[in-house]
Amino acid sequence: MPSISNKGLKMPESPIRKLVPYAEDAKKKGVKVFHLNIGQPDIKTPQIALDAVKNNKLEVVAYARSEGSETYRTKLAAYYAKNNISVNTNDIIVTTGGSEALLFTFGSIMDADDEVIIPEPFYANYNGFSIASGIKVIPVISKIEDNFALPPIEEFEKLITPKTKAILICNPGNPTGYLYSKEEIQKLATIVKKYDLFLIADEVYREFAYDGLEHYSVMQEKGLEQYTIMIDSVSKRYSMCGARIGCIVSKNTDVIATALKFAQARLSPPTYALIASEAALDTPQSYFDDVIDEYVDRRNTLITELEKIEGIKVAKPKGAFYCIAELPVENADHFAQWLLESFQLNNETIMVAPAAGFYATEGLGLNQVRIAYVLNKKDLIRSVQILKKALEAYNQ
Repeated sequence: MPSISNKGLKMPESPIRKLVPYAEDAKKKGVKVFHLNIGQPDIKTPQIALDAVKNNKLEVVAYARSEGSETYRTKLAAYYAKNNISVNTNDIIVTTGGSEALLFTFGSIMDADDEVIIPEPFYANYNGFSIASGIKVIPVISKIEDNFALPPIEEFEKLITPKTKAILICNPGNPTGYLYSKEEIQKLATIVKKYDLFLIADEVYREFAYDGLEHYSVMQEKGLEQYTIMIDSVSKRYSMCGARIGCIVSKNTDVIATALKFAQARLSPPTYALIASEAALDTPQSYFDDVIDEYVDRRNTLITELEKIEGIKVAKPKGAFYCIAELPVENADHFAQWLLESFQLNNETIMVAPAAGFYATEGLGLNQVRIAYVLNKKDLIRSVQILKKALEAYNQ
């Protein structure tokens, strides 16, 4: 019988999606499931993007350019300029989501067994992308006690070997919601220049910065132009997760030229999604102001309610729409499955993402979960009530 590849066997299950069958079974039994497990916003997609697709008069859905249409990339460069990021159309490769952008980036700058250093916990799919690319993730641990701030730069330095090619950060962070400061970015800038590494920044949550804090992009740091690669996406910014449009942005012409070869191999990003994404760039600032206000309210509600539960430790997010909570359980994976299979409160339960899958270090995050506050405040309050009762029942 033919065998599966080692790469396929090593490919991790998504900690976010692997519990879906249990949730579906619960729903079939009539149980209402509150989804705190996935970063799918309930915020409405800008009408201008929906209308651009609905009213389009295309007679042939043709291939787009491999790097994305020139009109979209030109408008995208203008959007970045408003965010104090100076790039031009040729610095951008449009991809099928931020996921493809990361895969193309890994393929462009790393060979088999090369290493990328990533502060953990990190977006779980970084593990999958690295295995698919044949490279190794080298984790540097950030701690809930420090609100998941950047680990001391000396900890990065200890991990650098001749195989190290890049440092990857997510800013603001998924799953932690941590927003790196300008000073932290500058510390990373110093080390990548010292050791001749790339600094990859996944900035898909750029708009989601709270408490008067401002997002500082790696692309804003002077003297770092040849070292930085920015990953971006329309998914969260415009609540367009299903559009699957992202991009790679870099001033390094070798990186862009190489990524373009990967883009050509997959032909083009999806035409209708490009149309929607281009239109979305005309979304008024008022849309984002309202969305930020809503997420700040949700964050404050969630953190306030969680802190009422004895035994829970929670880091307060500064951006994005996730938080990591440490629960008074030994195995959050088992607890999350139990919630769906065996627990309900007035015919309702919750679905969370076990956090161990957001770590690369074996044994870390076993009692932690990621909670996405993408539900309205009433549902968040109800979800935490269910969590409180569930913990009481589970620990008996």
